[in-house]
Amino acid sequence: MANELDEINGSVNKDGRDVNVIDKQIPVSVGVGSLIFEIVLWVLGIIPGLVFLFIKISARNYLRKLQQRIQHDASQIDNYLENRVVILQNVVGLVEKSVKLDKDIMLGVAAYRSGISIQNDNERNTVAQGIESTSSKIRVALEQYPTLSSQATIANAMQQNSYLQKEITAARGLYNDTVSLWNQEIFSWPAKMIVAAKAGYTTRIPFTASSSVKEQARTNFFK
Repeated sequence: MANELDEINGSVNKDGRDVNVIDKQIPVSVGVGSLIFEIVLWVLGIIPGLVFLFIKISARNYLRKLQQRIQHDASQIDNYLENRVVILQNVVGLVEKSVKLDKDIMLGVAAYRSGISIQNDNERNTVAQGIESTSSKIRVALEQYPTLSSQATIANAMQQNSYLQKEITAARGLYNDTVSLWNQEIFSWPAKMIVAAKAGYTTRIPFTASSSVKEQARTNFFK
């Protein structure tokens, strides 16, 4: 039997589709059926009820560990973002002595000088996009001054900036993998889903590419 979605023989949308991450946290909830399920286990005997109780305790511990893993992966991104801000501050300090930088660039760097304070998934993504936008503007500014951009100190700083961006890309991949696992596990019925619902857990939002990066990809590679 042929595949239902056959990209070789089936009709193809040549324009494709612009894929975006849904920026929404979905809460876990269980219905009456789950409650009845637990009651039935206790009615069947103390052993089935206790066995499922221990399974729920194990599920709760597992989800807590998974949360800690998400926090660890997120902190790696935050550390790289903070280091990148320091590098960009150094670059701006060197460049502004020689050329007049665009006001937006100065404001962009100044916005992060007081330190990065990230409270949730959305803020982490917003901060990363802002830093990337500022970094891009600095690169464009330097391209207008080849002599300046070739100076060893500035060139080294921009090289470190590029390295940190690669590290952020790798770290966000690990973070998204863990978030994907979390989003699947909290809806794993019965034990994990029941525990997640009682704890008020929700899905997590993956780290996403900025709209400007996606626009550049479409412009440069999909003309």
